Amino acid sequence: MKIVVLAGGVSPERNVSLSSGTKIAEALRGLGHQAALVDMYFGLEDYPGLAGEDLYTAPLPERWRKVDRTAPDLDAVRSSRQWDGKGDFGPGVLELCREADIVFMALHGQCGEDGRVQAAFDLLDIPYTGAGYLGSAIAMDKDLTKRLVAGVVNTPEWSFAEYTEKDVDRLTSKTPVPCVVKPVDSGSSIGVSIAYDKSQLHAALTDGLRYGGRCVLERYVKGREIQVGILDGKALPAIEIIPKEGFYDYENKYQAGAAEEICPAPISEEAAGQVARAAEAVFRTLELSVYSRADFILDDTGKAWFLEINTLPGMTPTSLMPQEAAAAGIDYPALCQHIIDSSLRQRRRV
Repeated sequence: MKIVVLAGGVSPERNVSLSSGTKIAEALRGLGHQAALVDMYFGLEDYPGLAGEDLYTAPLPERWRKVDRTAPDLDAVRSSRQWDGKGDFGPGVLELCREADIVFMALHGQCGEDGRVQAAFDLLDIPYTGAGYLGSAIAMDKDLTKRLVAGVVNTPEWSFAEYTEKDVDRLTSKTPVPCVVKPVDSGSSIGVSIAYDKSQLHAALTDGLRYGGRCVLERYVKGREIQVGILDGKALPAIEIIPKEGFYDYENKYQAGAAEEICPAPISEEAAGQVARAAEAVFRTLELSVYSRADFILDDTGKAWFLEINTLPGMTPTSLMPQEAAAAGIDYPALCQHIIDSSLRQRRRV
């Protein structure tokens, strides 16, 4: 098959996406597919002098394999594009995607996981992997997701805040602590803070202005971090995350050795069944398809609390979804092939 692996873009998670895309493209080529790895924002700027079939055999950029410790400066990213065209699709990207048999979505975060790219591809009749535009948009919004699933699974109490600098003091005074402050539409724990007291909450809300001043304020639940991949609506073996320092933030997610990851998670059969059923229930409620990964906290009483679900889970060398698939007997290349096959079957049913 001729496959475009679409990565990068201008999300705060662009570096994670480029790492995922590189590994996916490498796996697909190993399976005998023609795979072109393309940064959605820069397009063919990354391959000067190449076009057409040459893009499917171009060397994969080594600099994209590793995820930096910090999220990228998106203003610097935007200013470095040479092409003077508008929009988030770089030169030649849509034309290349139209010619492919399918686009493998290696995008993460805003403008990639939020349904906008999926909607554009639907309008252009371009096949792509993963959930459709509506499920993607809902799952990207942490507040909307929790509203829809609150009657289906256990989720910590929360409130949504859209605020400016003048609202920080008021929000700080009225919000109970400890709590977790999360940008409403970001991933990879970018901008997430745990506030144990009012001063930490004030600092977290102030920092949240960098991410648009729209956040979920969620009751903090102490416990074990458990994540569950879902493939074709069925839960994979759960994985437990034990960060060596702090919580499972951006750096601990993508720096090798920063966290211990145990799969299958060393939890009771009852707990494993509880998180599996909850993950599948969220997947069904949001009408997702193909694959996702749901995040939970398992508290000291053994009760599982749903936090969020990701419709395009990371596929980097340290990502969790491939580890869970491996525990179910599906290696990385087979997982990529399964995602493609399932996506094409889903598209035929629509």
